[in-house]
Amino acid sequence: MIECHVGPSPLGHILYRAENDCLTGLFFVGQKHFPDGLSPPTLSETAPRSRVIAEAREQVGEYFAGARREFSLALQCHGTAFQRQVWDTLRQIPFGDAWTYGDLARRLGLPARAARAVGGANGRNPVAIIVPCHRVIGGDGELTGYAGGVERKRHLLTLEGGPGREQLALF
Repeated sequence: MIECHVGPSPLGHILYRAENDCLTGLFFVGQKHFPDGLSPPTLSETAPRSRVIAEAREQVGEYFAGARREFSLALQCHGTAFQRQVWDTLRQIPFGDAWTYGDLARRLGLPARAARAVGGANGRNPVAIIVPCHRVIGGDGELTGYAGGVERKRHLLTLEGGPGREQLALF
């Protein structure tokens, strides 16, 4: 069974997608790489039927309220083997920290020049926030490459109080 549900957040509406008992998507409505084939999403007026979507909405709400640093949800991320490897490594970035694309490549056992390929996989992350692709920044500290938009990335990093927040305040 596949279910989609749209709920509010401080950064705009979020579409949650579940398949069976796993969360398979968390997308900001209108973001880059929004899934094809979905009807124009509108705010859901009823509670989600899926237990995992209900849990995801609750945990994301706690995150935005500053009461949650880690997520405990069953995930199933569809992508290539390389993309899934990148997404699994993203989950190792601690709350309040940020890695560069080169750091991420090195953690995957790749040379730093693989940062562009890693960035491409990072940008296709199907489960924003929970798989923290927003915690990856450019080698020069610049905020780049967030499918949800740089303003949302800035907000998420500021919310987490991570390194570079002083620089973020300059933008």
